[in-house]
Amino acid sequence: MEADERALDESASVTRNNWLEFITHSPEETIELGAKIARQLPQACLVILEGELGSGKTTLVKGIVSGLGIARQEEVTSPSFTLVHEYGRERKVYHADLYRIEGARELATLGLEDLLEQEATVIVEWGEKLLDQEAEAQVRIRMEMLEGEDRRVTIEGLEK
Repeated sequence: MEADERALDESASVTRNNWLEFITHSPEETIELGAKIARQLPQACLVILEGELGSGKTTLVKGIVSGLGIARQEEVTSPSFTLVHEYGRERKVYHADLYRIEGARELATLGLEDLLEQEATVIVEWGEKLLDQEAEAQVRIRMEMLEGEDRRVTIEGLEK
């Protein structure tokens, strides 16, 4: 296990089955956790993000994308209106937001199936809508708001 992987595992407050749980206390800590997660992601994978509005999903994605060395944090924005953002050249990351998607018909128009067939990292906010379509996530992350800027982040699918 590399030092970065150990740091991710050791900072987990709870480890149950395949789930790791973290508490972050600021957006900066959430970004830092995202960067640690990035170091453990396979080249091609589907990352599903779940959590209520304002729980920090896009903030975590900023850390993941910047942690992969694909874009700077400030270049990563919510794809709420464009629905999918593309980052990177050699290693592709697609960041989708399904918040405004209602039903399988609208979901089909996004072309996510095509993205999932590529050698790319596909990160989907509001991914529970995609799970209804039987897509299989390699990594599943749940974000939960606590007090103030505190967030609970539970992760399934990362190697320990």
